[in-house]
Amino acid sequence: MSKQILINAAPWESRVAVLEDTTLVELHIERLHERGIAGNIYKGKVVRVLPGMQAAFLDIGLEKAAFLHVSDLASPEELPPAESPDAEPVEAVDAIDLAEVVETADPEVAADPDAEPNGDALPPRRAPQDLRPIEERLTKGDELLVQVSKEPMGTKGARVTAHISLPGRYLVHMPGTRHIGISRRIEDAAERDRLREIVEAERPDEGGLIVRTACEGASKRDIHDDVRFLTRLWARVQKMADTAAAPALIHQDLDLVLRTVRDLFTSDVDRLTVDRGEDHARVADFVQGMMPRLANRVHHYQGATPLFDQHGVEAKIARALERRVWLKSGGYLIFDQTESLTTVDVNTGRYVGKKDQEETVLRTNMEAAKQVVQQLRVRNIGGIIVIDFIDMEKAANRKKVFDALQEAVRKDKARSNVLRISELGLVQMTRKRTRESLGQLLNSPCPHCDGFGQIRSAETLAYDALRRLQRDAVGREDGATLVLRIHPEVAEFLAADRPRGLDAVEKVIGRAVVLEPDPELERGALEITSQA
Repeated sequence: MSKQILINAAPWESRVAVLEDTTLVELHIERLHERGIAGNIYKGKVVRVLPGMQAAFLDIGLEKAAFLHVSDLASPEELPPAESPDAEPVEAVDAIDLAEVVETADPEVAADPDAEPNGDALPPRRAPQDLRPIEERLTKGDELLVQVSKEPMGTKGARVTAHISLPGRYLVHMPGTRHIGISRRIEDAAERDRLREIVEAERPDEGGLIVRTACEGASKRDIHDDVRFLTRLWARVQKMADTAAAPALIHQDLDLVLRTVRDLFTSDVDRLTVDRGEDHARVADFVQGMMPRLANRVHHYQGATPLFDQHGVEAKIARALERRVWLKSGGYLIFDQTESLTTVDVNTGRYVGKKDQEETVLRTNMEAAKQVVQQLRVRNIGGIIVIDFIDMEKAANRKKVFDALQEAVRKDKARSNVLRISELGLVQMTRKRTRESLGQLLNSPCPHCDGFGQIRSAETLAYDALRRLQRDAVGREDGATLVLRIHPEVAEFLAADRPRGLDAVEKVIGRAVVLEPDPELERGALEITSQA
């Protein structure tokens, strides 16, 4: 399977598409006026402490206050030293795969096996020694250094953590801990031992390190240079934090283009293509300095056809916004996203099978399991997800579908927690959410349906208009003719059903009604006036 990254950059927007063969598996978008803040470090000021939620709100200089949970408050001195006999073992953070998580600020968030009901995860650090409640540890006006772990979404502000983590090319530096962790995607035991030995020797006096997937095969010099870069970066952050007045931005993460190169451009990527000249130059310099052995895989696209059109990505993006997703077999999925959860309904559609119903259902569900996860990745859907597979009578078949879903989830870079399929064919799962979904980013609520996805029928609007006529007739001058100005679609319905509608209302109110279609009116609007 070939893998490539396409970077479409423009002065107003940058877009990154990750393709496996010709399948779009990831899409990242960053607009100039809406640049992401995940990974940024701020000096914040406490504006409110909430004992009932064991959380606090901080002013970090943004429009909305940031949310800090007590679990994200442990200070460096509260964590155990590396020599402590009861310190957390290295294996506890081996599940981390930071090279695959573009916008997760706290590296340990990705490793947490216990997700909260809303799909967010808390870092699996050792429980802090200070077990006092948050109201005894923070007061209004306190200042502290925090990092954004989750972008603001909708009406919610950013989520922040006091556990700072600084990602480099090969490593992630975690000031305040003494842990050494290795990405589980580095599977070779000898390579893991080699990297652990090098990192142990290179570890700074203060701070822990996590070995990223990209570190596989890296030389001792590469690792040394990365440690040196990260320790210097942390020193600059500390110096700026000491002099800045809260609220203040202390450190801003790379933009999407360079962040993509740092986090996604690994040895398994065959080609990285950039279409904008100045961004290609930036990428080439970055790669030459950070990963020179991959420099020959960076290409500048100068074709007349836009880069995304050339690879069919624009059409794939359009399909990723549709509610219905067709399966190759003829079945289809229906995605419905609400504020609290996403539901996926699996249907056989046009597929009727060749043997019996159970075989038909099994094949559709097996194909759906893979496609659901692919769509979750492309659409960047997180939080609670409920998949309604087609009912299967045989437990063995339900296990096959669940195993297929688990296999697909293992290829996903976002942390997920999947419960077993029920007898009704339902699967409940959570998926790590750090930023808005593709639909939330590219779409806005419909002004006609207020975001419900449906509008009231012409029949419903017509009957509402008849009731409105009855109400408005009360108190008007006796005998005056009423003029009903209404949208043409609704007027057409009223005219077609006049005997049971307008004629009946005229008898009740004792006056004539003139119907006046007006295309300038919104579909659900109407005006009633008197005519002498």
